[in-house]
Amino acid sequence: MASRLDEILKEREKKIEHLRLIGIDLYPAKSKKDLANKEVVDNFEKYNGKIMTLAGRIMAWREHGKLIFGQIQDQSGRIQLFIRADTLEITNKEKQLIGFEDLELLDLGDIIQATGEIVKTRTGEVSLMVSEIKLLTKSRLPLPDKWEGITDPDDAIRKRYLDILMNEEKQRRFERKAKFWSETRKFLQERGFMEVETPVLESVTGGADAKPFTTHMNSIDQDFYLRISTELYQKRLIGAGYEKVFTLGPNFRNEGMDDEHMPEYYQCEWYLAFADYKNNMELVRDLYRHLAKEIYGTSVFETRGYKFDLSKDWDEIDYVSSIKEKTGIDVFVDDEEKMKTAVTEAGVKLTGEINRMRLIDNLWKIVRKEIAGPAFLVNVPKFVSPLAKNKPENPDLTERFQPIIGGSELGNGYSELNDPDEQLERFLEQQGARDAGDDEAQMLDMDFVEMLRYGMPPTSGFGFSERLFWFMENVSGREGTLFPPLRVKK
Repeated sequence: MASRLDEILKEREKKIEHLRLIGIDLYPAKSKKDLANKEVVDNFEKYNGKIMTLAGRIMAWREHGKLIFGQIQDQSGRIQLFIRADTLEITNKEKQLIGFEDLELLDLGDIIQATGEIVKTRTGEVSLMVSEIKLLTKSRLPLPDKWEGITDPDDAIRKRYLDILMNEEKQRRFERKAKFWSETRKFLQERGFMEVETPVLESVTGGADAKPFTTHMNSIDQDFYLRISTELYQKRLIGAGYEKVFTLGPNFRNEGMDDEHMPEYYQCEWYLAFADYKNNMELVRDLYRHLAKEIYGTSVFETRGYKFDLSKDWDEIDYVSSIKEKTGIDVFVDDEEKMKTAVTEAGVKLTGEINRMRLIDNLWKIVRKEIAGPAFLVNVPKFVSPLAKNKPENPDLTERFQPIIGGSELGNGYSELNDPDEQLERFLEQQGARDAGDDEAQMLDMDFVEMLRYGMPPTSGFGFSERLFWFMENVSGREGTLFPPLRVKK
């Protein structure tokens, strides 16, 4: 295999030498492109008979004597080139044109500019009948499907540029992802939300139960954490007087990777003053339905063995009673040993610091795996919700909700705790768990408590990550991320 590649490389070097001898610039700065290929193909009647200049990468090339049929690919797709020896301009150094006699110097993967008439061939395929060809970029390496392919999934991700180039569906997936976030922005901005920046480097990190990454800032000789959430800074802005804010950007959690988790991922989080969790539940439901309609044109999805319809009524699932019904555990009464037995009997492998809160979280995960959704998880206990406001009718529960879709949590929101004394008490409980070895427990943030002492209005916040996109696409986190982290290949 290596010797075949060596032969290809030597052959390409000879072509490069020849192109230079005849005065062709391998990498010119100037180029021209009138339209996207797909625009021409989809609107043939509009462009029929017109002279146009198109550009793209050569992806197919078939010679038939004095005729050549090729295909060039740009971001929009492919178009056929129809090349005749008697209509193609000859090689011309001054005009940087490549004539028919020198087309053998081109290779699959080269990027070219072609000018000609838009026609249909006898087979009915929309084509560019070429009169001029210019080389824009010479490809030094052969495209993968022409010599060995990319058979290692990790290598496909390491060379994502080739993975996308050779796979149109993957290219379209990440175009849909871009639209996923642009539609999210549009939805929120149309409802009066202002996009704000929040720091990625934090001296105290919080807003979620997660292990942070640590880094060091040389200029002030201080350690910082990469943010695990944008929550505490956005709530500071609510305290500053803004009423509708959101942040869209990367978060970082120094934890494991699987189909639903990535250490670096994009998330949208918003905060709405003078509102509670019920108001936010309506907003979330409307957003998820909006994204489904605008990006996919449907509300029905199948993912990971589940089928769900976002247009249907969303059920409400009680946290405490659902766990008791499925596992027999009362999270308020039963001891940790009984919980641990129930978790291990369900086949869950416990890792890290094992405490009561972690055991209860794993009990809930057993339950949620059977929920296709769409549904909202409600009535979550206070001890697993350190930033959520208590329910007035039952102070042991909080006004927290989570969308449950495809057996997973696809977001998190609540009526925000704005009592500084209670927030301090909960922070101290979390800090105690952290000091005892739970590196996912939240840190004590006294500056945030001080902000609450100045006063923050009733507020509801919500955050969701690109996991929602992965579920809509029915792909893993790795396949739904352009450049996921990988171990360096030695």
